[in-house]
Amino acid sequence: MLFGPTGCGGWSWGRRSAGPIGLGDGNRQDPALSGNGRLLASIVERGGRETVILQEQPSGRLLPLGPLQRQQPHRSPSLSWNGRYLAVLVQQGSRRLAVIEDRATGQLQRLPLPADSEPQRLSLAPDGRRLAIEVVRGGRSQVQMFDLAGLLEPDLPGGLPTTGGGLGGGVPATGKP
Repeated sequence: MLFGPTGCGGWSWGRRSAGPIGLGDGNRQDPALSGNGRLLASIVERGGRETVILQEQPSGRLLPLGPLQRQQPHRSPSLSWNGRYLAVLVQQGSRRLAVIEDRATGQLQRLPLPADSEPQRLSLAPDGRRLAIEVVRGGRSQVQMFDLAGLLEPDLPGGLPTTGGGLGGGVPATGKP
């Protein structure tokens, strides 16, 4: 798709709404698209708490979350290629934690972070094998990288073979949890 100027110096970007969410006209924050563009995660306020929602695109249909929906509030969502993995920051008591939900198996992985670091944002690699987390330690922001290769099997574009992880070896990554 080519983008070009239109009219009086404006640009035509092909904008459209992310779809209805059934929550009125509330604020939506922290948008994150899956690598294939089929899923959109964003943060909305429900019952006074920031909650991640997952929508199919372009229909806007809400998709259910597993154990992650019981861990609130949420912040900084990030999706893998097919949306199999949803990484997000959650608040537990006075600590903010980084967690990853495997939507295919329903498992929730908590990532160990040093006690003296406060995670601020995260970004999951499209294949789900690496995670970057911005943390504050001693008043300074740092970025920590996590290798998830031993924890998660890759979430590759549909049809590519994958090995290891929760579904067994040689299972094609279909992107259909």
